[in-house]
Amino acid sequence: MFDFIWNLLSFVFALGILVTVHEYGHFWVARKCGVEVQRFSVGFGQPLWRKTDKWGTEFVIALIPLGGYVKMLDERVDDVKEEDKHKAFNKKSVYRRIAIVGAGPFANFLFAIFAFYLMFLIGIPTVKPIVGEVEPQSIVAQASLPNNSELVEVAGKATKDWQDVNLALVGEIGSATIEVKAKEVGSDYVKSYQLNTENWQFKPESQSALTSLGIKPYRPKVDNIVAAVAKDSPANKGGLLEGDKLLAINGERLNDDWHSFSTEIKKYPNQQVSLLVSRQGQELELTVKPQAKNIAGKQVGYLGVSPKVHPWPEQYKIQISYGPIDAIGEGINRTWQMVTLSFDMIGKLITGDVSVKNLSGPISIAQGAGNSAGHGVVYFLGFLALISINLGIINLLPLPVLDGGHLLYYLIELCTGKPVPEKVQEIGFKFGAMALLGLMGLAIFNDLSRL
Repeated sequence: MFDFIWNLLSFVFALGILVTVHEYGHFWVARKCGVEVQRFSVGFGQPLWRKTDKWGTEFVIALIPLGGYVKMLDERVDDVKEEDKHKAFNKKSVYRRIAIVGAGPFANFLFAIFAFYLMFLIGIPTVKPIVGEVEPQSIVAQASLPNNSELVEVAGKATKDWQDVNLALVGEIGSATIEVKAKEVGSDYVKSYQLNTENWQFKPESQSALTSLGIKPYRPKVDNIVAAVAKDSPANKGGLLEGDKLLAINGERLNDDWHSFSTEIKKYPNQQVSLLVSRQGQELELTVKPQAKNIAGKQVGYLGVSPKVHPWPEQYKIQISYGPIDAIGEGINRTWQMVTLSFDMIGKLITGDVSVKNLSGPISIAQGAGNSAGHGVVYFLGFLALISINLGIINLLPLPVLDGGHLLYYLIELCTGKPVPEKVQEIGFKFGAMALLGLMGLAIFNDLSRL
């Protein structure tokens, strides 16, 4: 229940920031273009708070936090007095209308640059992309990439950490080959490897780009020793204590690593299990009943314990940070990288290179907001930047109910010298609304299927 409330509050907070930024872009440019702004609303429905400024604009925070809008004086929807017609949106030149409509997505991109700037200024604690193990017969194995090598470049892009590697790989979906440059840990000699990805079977909805290629990132050793027991968990009720070493399940001896225990215990949801443990030099037999948990549509056993994890080697850890000037350039570069990658993914969705199962809706966004907020301000800033970029791009899609649809009409007007007929616009808005509802429905369905 706590996770649900945390995710919901994080989602509302994140969406409130991004909607305010987007609508403020429209608002600020409209004011600069001499348009009368009647209302600036964050949210829809019943107002919870309102205030009117000296120019007559009503600022509102409304009950339903799923968007917002800027209401401008417009002859097409209002009866406008003769003396106020020069302040109406529809009376402005097509260039000014383009500027006002495009200002919302542009504000989202500017905010992303600012969020990334703060993120790089504060610094991101992360780890180097060290390959722990290569899966036999995999694409990476066929390219002879060795274990314990550090990836320094993927498809011409420098890779400081695993996020860089993932972004570079995802951008290459559909490519026949991917060039990877790597060096042995502790060495300066960099070697190039050609990955043959012509038959790359990548399902982003169920696996990462790394695992689909056969890369297992290095992780510190995890012992079969209990480091913590969750309160009121099956492990707690069964008598497991911190420091217990797990030796066997139902008489089957375990390997000396946590993975073997985790894999085995998942086989027994809601079933009594005999555990052999070593406690202070003595072997004890305990009986536990793992709770059933639904993971990816499958019932698995959950005990409620966490393992003893060895620390990361210091030489594998890095802090990615920049000074006040350099962080600006890095913020712009990362924003541009995410914008181009997002447009590339949209193109691959259309061509079928990426499945529509990868579309995410409000549930996934809420979970992402909660998870990133729980990891600290740096990760939450990165999440805000990513969602802000996606909000800006979605609004630029040429659907008439979105900013991109309005821009399309104004570009046609710019080329033809006359506005698009209202009847055509009305048909376009109906089509756009249906298309948008369809996409939202598909995204929500994907969210629910992941749950």
